[in-house]
Amino acid sequence: AVAGSQDTVEVFSTRPDTLYGATYMVLAPEHPLVVTITSAQQADSVQGYVQETLKKSAITRQIVDKTKTGVFTGAYAVHPLTGAQLPIWIADYVLMDYGTGAIMAVPAHDERDYEFAKEFDLPIIQVIAPEHDDRSTSDGENGQDEAGGPELYTGPGRLVHSGPYDGLDIEAGKQAIVAALTERGAGESTVTYRMRDWVFARQRYWGEPIPIIYCDTCGTLPVPEDQLPVRLPDVERYEPTGTGESPLAAIESFVHTTCPKCGGEARRETDTMPQWAGSSWYFLRYPDPHNHELPFQRALVNKWLPVDMYIGGVEHAVLHLLYARFFTKVIYDLGLIDFKEPFQHLFNQGMITLNGAKMSKSKGNVVSPDDILGHHGIDALRVYELFVGPPEEEAEWNTNGLEGVSRFLHRFYRLVGAHATKPVPTRDSLERLRHRFLASLHERMNSFRLNTAVSAFMEYLNALSSEAGQGIDKATMETLAVTLAPFAPHLGEELWELLGHKSSVFEASWPTYEEKWLKDDEVEIAVQVNGRVR
Repeated sequence: AVAGSQDTVEVFSTRPDTLYGATYMVLAPEHPLVVTITSAQQADSVQGYVQETLKKSAITRQIVDKTKTGVFTGAYAVHPLTGAQLPIWIADYVLMDYGTGAIMAVPAHDERDYEFAKEFDLPIIQVIAPEHDDRSTSDGENGQDEAGGPELYTGPGRLVHSGPYDGLDIEAGKQAIVAALTERGAGESTVTYRMRDWVFARQRYWGEPIPIIYCDTCGTLPVPEDQLPVRLPDVERYEPTGTGESPLAAIESFVHTTCPKCGGEARRETDTMPQWAGSSWYFLRYPDPHNHELPFQRALVNKWLPVDMYIGGVEHAVLHLLYARFFTKVIYDLGLIDFKEPFQHLFNQGMITLNGAKMSKSKGNVVSPDDILGHHGIDALRVYELFVGPPEEEAEWNTNGLEGVSRFLHRFYRLVGAHATKPVPTRDSLERLRHRFLASLHERMNSFRLNTAVSAFMEYLNALSSEAGQGIDKATMETLAVTLAPFAPHLGEELWELLGHKSSVFEASWPTYEEKWLKDDEVEIAVQVNGRVR
């Protein structure tokens, strides 16, 4: 409550355990109570500070290391448990859109409150002390400025100088003090979110038009559903207006329309949606891309989605993936899809660097794909990038490594080419090699160790080269073509054709392995006789 007034101030805090350490209150300068509670003597100072704050962005106001500023309102709040009067200040580090726009300031245990208290010489009372700190429970007057005691402490501990709650740990203190506030009708436990309105508008031509109509008589109205979607006008020029408005504002044929309610003159919204409007749900369109009546058919989307594996750079983790989840959950709530999560698994790949830095034209460390294609081909580039290192880590570009991969693919082609037209019947040694290769490849691909998957091909090719003198069977060569295709699709297709197939290699079934071929026929063991290995 505000002393001498019927007004009350609602405060949100994540630390009710520190309530006894509150020595002042702070309101956001925009708080509606500021005008009501400010004394006549402080009115000019408060009004001036409010005007200066309104010129600052929320980001500027939250800068941690800036000097704290504020103004005393002349009013006091009554502490809900002790009855003490706490001065009420306004300060720009408190934001109106977080919590209630008001805080209880506990300078002994909050860095910003501590800096503010030091700046304006406000009391600092310690109410949380580290475990086994004997000084904190008895020394000092109410814990204020104890000799040798920490003025700012943000770690764990137990309550001190907190009346009947002394000795409780932080969690127990929170529960006990909230219970006391609830019993008195002075507070309750609640949840707050750091959520703010999404500025979903852009002042540019390219973007989905926002389907809103403004009528002087009827107010703001949505475009009727049977008139959706609102399409961009087909015009040759859409330069910026120079007024800060969207280019659409200068296209009268688009702006002027009819009110869907009264039929009178009306205006369209001229801002457009940001790119997130389309990029946040594009994957729902993939199963049904040619549907001209609906965004997608529910049955098709539910058959193919959610996405099994999303592969992308870590830079998308905050924005795109967050918005995609948001859109998916909204569309689920509308009853249009049967799943709540858009992506079941996420894999963030690393970056290929050159000279230790991200490739950039400005740095002059770019490798030209055209040069690589001319010398080695696209398959060699693909396989090299897979082989260069674990896919989730950064890797340094090395031209020598690319040349080695190119030679390896040529060996592949020569091996199959030499035996494609004269395959021999299979034999146990070839079957054992084939099934062991498939087992190894399966495990490495499923665990996303794609660099070691390429190594499995190299190991298999070396083993087959030793067997080539006795001929190679068709099953082995078909296995090579099918399994290589995801890594080197052009070579995979060519090998498949060499083996006499007319359809694409990607229409072939993925080969499987049998456990019996993974066991060794002979095992060499060491035997000791009289303490000596025989």
